[in-house]
Amino acid sequence: MAAEHKDQIRHVVWPRLREVGIPDSRFHYDFSSFIADFQGSDRATNRLCTLPCYVNAKVVFITPDNCLEKLRYQALCDGKKVLVTTYAIRRGFWLLDPAVIRTPEQRQMASLLDAMERPGLGKHITLAEMQATGLKVDLMVTGTGAINRAGIRFGKGHGFFDLEWAMLTSINVVETHAVPCIAVVHDCQVLDEELHPEVFDTVCDFIVTPSMIMKAADAEPGQGAVQKPSCGILWDKLQPGMLEDIPPLQELRRLITRTDSEKAS
Repeated sequence: MAAEHKDQIRHVVWPRLREVGIPDSRFHYDFSSFIADFQGSDRATNRLCTLPCYVNAKVVFITPDNCLEKLRYQALCDGKKVLVTTYAIRRGFWLLDPAVIRTPEQRQMASLLDAMERPGLGKHITLAEMQATGLKVDLMVTGTGAINRAGIRFGKGHGFFDLEWAMLTSINVVETHAVPCIAVVHDCQVLDEELHPEVFDTVCDFIVTPSMIMKAADAEPGQGAVQKPSCGILWDKLQPGMLEDIPPLQELRRLITRTDSEKAS
């Protein structure tokens, strides 16, 4: 899906979202800078929590989106470990462990992006530490800018969820063909039109809104589910400054270089 086509879709969806979206304390209604919370997100969260893939998950990756704050809290209350990144992945991945974050007050604080890094709450975790501890993510949940009924989604234009997916699949913390992805959006963000993903676009298996749960594979009978990317990081397609600004990308490059060197020796 060409960048200009994505921009056209965003400018169709964003005026609708303005009617139901909740402004960010820093970014106001600048939907190019954040994924907004919206009216009814609590109902969407409650629906998501009924899905077997959520109920059975032990570790859930949840993006640092405003609309997923309640889900991060609920997952901790449900005894699940939560893997999350900081805004724009600038300070990497953090693990929220309900065995450590025990009280409702602590869990509420840990669900907030501005508080999860405080002592006694989240723990910073590197890619190497994920591998060493055998961490396995069972479910990935994201907000997004727009999505169609086949699960093809795109966010605010920076590709962070695609990077998170690529990094975690590259180190086998996420199994490409086994781990479901869920998009939590307002109904106004769900599109009827056909979209064509690029090779790195991470599609979703389920779409959850305040009014419905939709299984994307059922949305277009006879066509089946769209395949998730298995290409890893496409280094030549990174936006300028991303490698310099995102520590896990730097770490992944070192890990790949080390592995290649070991294979060659």
